[in-house]
Amino acid sequence: MKAFVSQALQGALQQLHTQGRIPGIPATLELDRPKQVEHGHLASNIALLLARATGRKPRDLAADIVAALPASEWIARTEIAGPGFINFFLQPAAFHAVIHQVRTEQDRFGANQNGTGQRLQLEFVSANPTGPLHVGHGRGAAYGASLANILRFNGFDIFCEYYVNDAGRQMDILAASVYLRYLEAAGALPWPFPENGYRGGYVREIAARLRQLVGDRLQHAAARLPNLPEMSDGDIAIDTLIAHLKQSLGEDYRTLHSAGLDEILADIRDDLEGFGVHYERWYSERSLMDAGAVDTAVAALEKAGHCYTHEGALWFRATAFDDDKDRVLRRDNGAYTYFASDVAYHAEKFARGFTHVIDMWGADHHGYVPRVKAALRTLGLEDERLEVVLVQFAILYRATEKVSMSTRAGEFVTLRELREEVGNDAARFFYVLRRADQHLDFDLELAKKHSEENPVFYIQYAHARVYSLLRQAAEKGLSLPAADGVDLEILQEPREIALADVLWRFPEVVATAARDREPHQIAFYLRELAAAFHTYYNSTRILVAETPLRHARLTLCLSVAQTLANGLRLLGVSAPEQM
Repeated sequence: MKAFVSQALQGALQQLHTQGRIPGIPATLELDRPKQVEHGHLASNIALLLARATGRKPRDLAADIVAALPASEWIARTEIAGPGFINFFLQPAAFHAVIHQVRTEQDRFGANQNGTGQRLQLEFVSANPTGPLHVGHGRGAAYGASLANILRFNGFDIFCEYYVNDAGRQMDILAASVYLRYLEAAGALPWPFPENGYRGGYVREIAARLRQLVGDRLQHAAARLPNLPEMSDGDIAIDTLIAHLKQSLGEDYRTLHSAGLDEILADIRDDLEGFGVHYERWYSERSLMDAGAVDTAVAALEKAGHCYTHEGALWFRATAFDDDKDRVLRRDNGAYTYFASDVAYHAEKFARGFTHVIDMWGADHHGYVPRVKAALRTLGLEDERLEVVLVQFAILYRATEKVSMSTRAGEFVTLRELREEVGNDAARFFYVLRRADQHLDFDLELAKKHSEENPVFYIQYAHARVYSLLRQAAEKGLSLPAADGVDLEILQEPREIALADVLWRFPEVVATAARDREPHQIAFYLRELAAAFHTYYNSTRILVAETPLRHARLTLCLSVAQTLANGLRLLGVSAPEQM
């Protein structure tokens, strides 16, 4: 409908321009929706924009524009408001057209081709495989998967990827933690478990399965351990232990390393698949190392003259690019840092020809963005093609009590536990109820409620109510003809027009949610549509005796159900027909 009003407005401006009454026509015409329908269905500020160039008062110019508007079956009347806004009030026929559009396009209603020809890579979650996914990771998973769905619905070619940090220090700490639990199971642990090791019960389970696999074969390394500093000394002790295990176990260190990595990564894959989160590729950091990509990227940074050596380590001069301090690329022991791997990984992303790359990182990585972009610029890459969305962790509440979370200490609620308690639908929906960069309080008790207080239940109930109507009609032997066989002009009541007015907004919400990278816009819209439908359902008899009116009202209801289903699908939430 906006297109038809825009076309009429364009015609009026063209006429005035031909008459020499305005100097030119803007390339694009903005039409906004007033907050209150009493002020019209659409509004334009074009008279205010052109007033200075014409030397006329905006209200006078607005009057000329209105007078020049061509006749339109969609526009009922116009008003000039305030300093010169033009408000458009639409005919009921315009809203009937929307209902017909929904019934015709069905599961494609709301889709567009705004992203045609653009290939986007989305990387999200990418949690270190050092333990199960917890509820904090779930927010990034729900956000990333929902955004991918929304962008695809907007015509973008989307490639989802999980970056597996399988070559860094945290994986070595996990391997050392597994080894200590392996010794503990044999009664051969010579020291208290280190504070900075991974202490979760899952580490004991991995160690037990490792012992079943290798028996006592790895135990010999403990006999030749050097005199370690007190384990309370943290990093010094754990790093000493890691170095010793690598040297003493030789090839068997890979067995130890893989024992934790493979099991945890398999669990993460299974958990995300069960959550409806799918990836085109799981990208291994180790593969970057093995292919020499990190060596190549670091050498290129050195060649560009932005690196220096200090105390045996290789540093990137990040302060030259407004970072607060320079960053280590290669430690004095020759090991590359995460930063070096990330530079190589992003260079490889660009080499794959993506139009745009979107990374979703935890909010604690905000300082990481400028240094990665700086390194990309140093490599001669267009850093504006990298977009980083910062996702705040969710804070879990049970009633009014905050649930404590500590990954290293093993005190956390896993994503799988959350899904089992509240269900995938509630989890997916609640996770996208706020902007990604805003704190999210996840209320477990609310998510389980079967009442209108629970937004996902409220929306799904609206969808199910429509199908309840269809079942009631079928029980009475009443059928519904094809969409083109229904007379929609009979729908004239204000609540019917208001409901169709909400339907009309869905394609626009889909487009802006993609543009702004904000799935919560879809969630908010669905709540509004469900509320409008429940109001209509409670105030209007739908299965009336008059056949034409019954057909029209059922068609309107089916259009609501279709739009609810389309929006829920974008968020990875089911649309049940019965509850």
